[in-house]
Amino acid sequence: MRKTAPEHSTPRITNGRVIEHRPRQRPPEEASLARVCSTTKTPIQQCVSNTSEKGQTVDDVERARRLDQEDFGNNHAQTYHGSLLFWLSFQSLGVIYGDIGTSPLYVFSSTFDRHPSWDDLVGALSIIIWSLILIVTIKYCFIVLSANDDGHGGTFALYSLLARSMKIMQQDPHNMRRATGSSHQTNKSASQRLRNFLEGSSTAKSTLQTIGVLGVSLVIADGILTPAQSVLGAVQGLQVANPNLGRPAIIGITCCILVILFLIQPFGTSKLGTSFAPIVTIWLLFNLGSGIYNLITYDYTVLKAFSPHYIFAYLIRNGYEGWKSLSGLLLAFTGVEAMFANLGAFSKKTVQISWLGLVFPCLLFAYIGQAAYISEDTTRTAYSNPFFYTVPPGTLYFSLVMAALAAVVASQALITSTFQILSQVMRLSYFPYVKSIHTSKRFHYHIYIPAANWLLMICTVSVTAIFDNTASLGNAYGVCTILVTLVSTFMVGLVAILIWQIRIYYVLPVFLILFAIDATYTSAVLTKIPEGAWFTLALASILSAVLVLWRWGKEAQWAAESTKRLRPESLLNLERRTPYLARQYGGARIGTLPGLGIFFSKSGDPNVVSTCFAQFLTKFAARPRVVVFFHVRSLPQAFVSPDDRYIVARADAQGFGPHSYRVVLRHGYADHVLRPGLDQEIIHQIERILSGGDAASLRELQVLRAAQNAQTVYVVGKETMRLPRQQVGIRVLLRRLLLQAFLCILNNSRAKMADMDLDADRIVEVGFVTDL
Repeated sequence: MRKTAPEHSTPRITNGRVIEHRPRQRPPEEASLARVCSTTKTPIQQCVSNTSEKGQTVDDVERARRLDQEDFGNNHAQTYHGSLLFWLSFQSLGVIYGDIGTSPLYVFSSTFDRHPSWDDLVGALSIIIWSLILIVTIKYCFIVLSANDDGHGGTFALYSLLARSMKIMQQDPHNMRRATGSSHQTNKSASQRLRNFLEGSSTAKSTLQTIGVLGVSLVIADGILTPAQSVLGAVQGLQVANPNLGRPAIIGITCCILVILFLIQPFGTSKLGTSFAPIVTIWLLFNLGSGIYNLITYDYTVLKAFSPHYIFAYLIRNGYEGWKSLSGLLLAFTGVEAMFANLGAFSKKTVQISWLGLVFPCLLFAYIGQAAYISEDTTRTAYSNPFFYTVPPGTLYFSLVMAALAAVVASQALITSTFQILSQVMRLSYFPYVKSIHTSKRFHYHIYIPAANWLLMICTVSVTAIFDNTASLGNAYGVCTILVTLVSTFMVGLVAILIWQIRIYYVLPVFLILFAIDATYTSAVLTKIPEGAWFTLALASILSAVLVLWRWGKEAQWAAESTKRLRPESLLNLERRTPYLARQYGGARIGTLPGLGIFFSKSGDPNVVSTCFAQFLTKFAARPRVVVFFHVRSLPQAFVSPDDRYIVARADAQGFGPHSYRVVLRHGYADHVLRPGLDQEIIHQIERILSGGDAASLRELQVLRAAQNAQTVYVVGKETMRLPRQQVGIRVLLRRLLLQAFLCILNNSRAKMADMDLDADRIVEVGFVTDL
């Protein structure tokens, strides 16, 4: 008989002495285990290290605990450094600043209806300058961007941030990642009283929810109005070069450009940002050059506008008309919400670098240069088209081309914002699930939503044809901008007190100043309701109603489904050695079917029975020989390493009987995991933990392989919602009407499992009815 070569030993040094390890003899069980490890291609060191009595290694248990902590943690925001940070800042120019960057096309023309005096011109310029400083730079760039929710921005992210730290919003029972309570407690009595009031008052909770939803709806409405306003404002500049060009031609050209804009959205944020960023950069630098040229050539005394004295003088001198003109001046910072709403696609540092490093100084000089030219305009017409009249000599046609290109890019800011915000509200169950496509594997939140894109295109083209001029559109989308900034101010004030734990007497003065500015603008723009602003409010109200209805319906659905969320002791008779159903479910003895069943589970809670498994048991009083409870967990990253993709644990300890396992599949948005052959991967992962056990585990491994050879099926739940018959009453009737509307949307929306690409002949659907 040939001798077996001795195992290699590694010397160990202790207190300066070398101690030689001698090879040991393997016991029979470990020799058998080595053969299994060889079959499953698992390293023997991994199989034998730290083995628990149940066969699953301590290393596996610690690994599962570590992965859970990573998944359910709140910090998933990407961070960028070095050259990548500046490259992303450059990309942000093509996505974020197109809207606010093209405001010089129409601010002065929307403010004045006749040639202004020098005092009025400088007063208006002073309001523009200080609005860019206070609202855009100080409030948004330095305060609001810091109040992000795990890297996400937008008004709804502020509401989500508050909801995660306080008990003001019912959590999705299937989403453990959001199941947090009052995580911030403070000894500051005023802050604590405010927290207790918000958590204890249903009216306060509803108010906060309404404000958050309204902010979302206004940004989406802005995504419809901004492309129309920006592109139409640029195209109508053609009338400067050709005064005979009629209005129908202007509208037709605008609509064609808008259609092309929406057709290129599938290319994604990164490619569009890289393509558009040079256009915005050239546009901003051209505005900078034009501003400096006009300031030197014409009236440099307009620089006095940096004194806030001229703001108060302007408002006092013009009275009601001066206050009303604020509705035109606020167009100087339309698009500011895109800085915050698009934060998830970029980061706080990239936005700050791009705004402070390029956009802000270019816009300042653009408005100052326009004012310098208008103040000495002998034709007294430059105010009516301030950009094209004030460009340096010989650059008119270049400016026409750049304005048209920049206006197209301006639309991109709010389109991308809409995609970002829709992804947020879907994640928090405020909107039906629609297909989202991640367009970048490197940057996590570059998202394209096809259904939203085509709906935006239809609405934008329709709005352009209906309003057909920038004055009416400016009134309509000016309301969006100022109401969103007002909502942001209010929400950030709460975040500063309740999340950042800043004392109220520090927050209150800053909050009141910013709120007073926003409120003043809001009061002025609301006078434009009959002139076009009504459209914004009507559109936002409809969108808000849909969001609130969907969320209310989902909460009713969760309440109904909670009656079907069972623990093992509620479903099974655990006191008997032979598996039986609990008495309330008939008490029948549970038979065993040959084969392996993979039961999909919405919840990752190991102590809750999968609904489709419970329905399978109660309908057939039988279970497969091997049961796998399978839960899919999506993560906000492109890929998950194959080594960290699966979390596997035994489920027999929870009372599910022998040969039962829990498998959690962790995947990124670019991973294609629900595909043919998934069952083989799941079985291989179970084999891995069984290979690390004793002789009993080896017997389980044999059962697993026998069940696999018999048959492997996927079992999924098919839930049908219905409204039970109830006593007639006004309140009951209203509830039924609202639930019918919710079910109508639900039955026509896309299911989350629609992207499942499994072997169709292995899928078994278990139907069940849930009464709302």
